[in-house]
Amino acid sequence: MNRTRLLTTMAVFIAIGTITAQLLWFPAGIARAYPVQHAINVMAAVTLGPGPAVVIAFMISLLRNMLGLGTLLAFPGAMVGAFLAGYLYKKSSKKSLAAIGEGVGSGIFGALFAVPFACIFMGSSAGAFAFIPPFLVSSITGSIIGLFIVSRVSSKRLIRN
Repeated sequence: MNRTRLLTTMAVFIAIGTITAQLLWFPAGIARAYPVQHAINVMAAVTLGPGPAVVIAFMISLLRNMLGLGTLLAFPGAMVGAFLAGYLYKKSSKKSLAAIGEGVGSGIFGALFAVPFACIFMGSSAGAFAFIPPFLVSSITGSIIGLFIVSRVSSKRLIRN
């Protein structure tokens, strides 16, 4: 994929992730669930790879925070999930493993990374078990949506992977 097409695709994913943050979220325990973020992570991981997927996750988290639509917890959850989804897809070429990588990466590892992140930057003393359930709800929901979209789009041969 040439650089212009890559940057344009990344910008579209970032725009969708940022716009839908205001429209499509639901409360999940002590956090807010943004399933579209996780769907985008799966789609970006499959279509663009782990590096661009992490950059997209970071930019969506940054813009959501700048616009007051998210919390600092968006960074560890989204970025770890995007990386693991992209890495597993790159190694296996299986879309289902990208979705599992996003679910485990954001839902478990991202939640574990969120604990010190919340303590240092947000002054919260919540433990890992406070973050894992809401992170899992959000990431699994979004992973399923992302897997469905990627499977449907690639079956119609609209994307190359």
